Amino acid sequence: MNEQKTIRAVFEQDHDRLDQLFKTFQECKRSSCSLALQSFKEFKFGLQRHIVWEEDLLFPLWEEKTGMKDGGPTMVMRAEHRQIGELFEAIHQKVQAHNPDSDEDEQAMLALLGSHNLKEERILYPSIDQVTTQDERDTIFQNMERIPEERYRVCCGVEAK
Repeated sequence: MNEQKTIRAVFEQDHDRLDQLFKTFQECKRSSCSLALQSFKEFKFGLQRHIVWEEDLLFPLWEEKTGMKDGGPTMVMRAEHRQIGELFEAIHQKVQAHNPDSDEDEQAMLALLGSHNLKEERILYPSIDQVTTQDERDTIFQNMERIPEERYRVCCGVEAK
């Protein structure tokens, strides 16, 4: 029997992976600068990729299927992505300066991410699964792998190697 992949399962798994990377960064930022930096970099690229997946692939499909674009949940999610990005960049600047005093920005970002991810996992992703076919979801998963790395592997305005 062919197991069907859902948007919810795939994107929740990515949320969990990103959460772990950020937790590793937080745990190591005062004791192991190199491990903290590596974890942060992986988190940064992963979060940027996740947002590209949502904004380029998932949200347009959901908007097309439901007709809800202006004023709908994806508009809220995009606005929250911008807020998350602002907090994320504040942390990023401190990481670049080897300044571990980013606790306040981290807590603000984690609070916003927690609320954001909960809305996606409990409402948006299940809704996308309901309005799409398995073939449409499979196409999304294939297209996720085709997005060029230069769309999300950017750090400090330049592509990271």
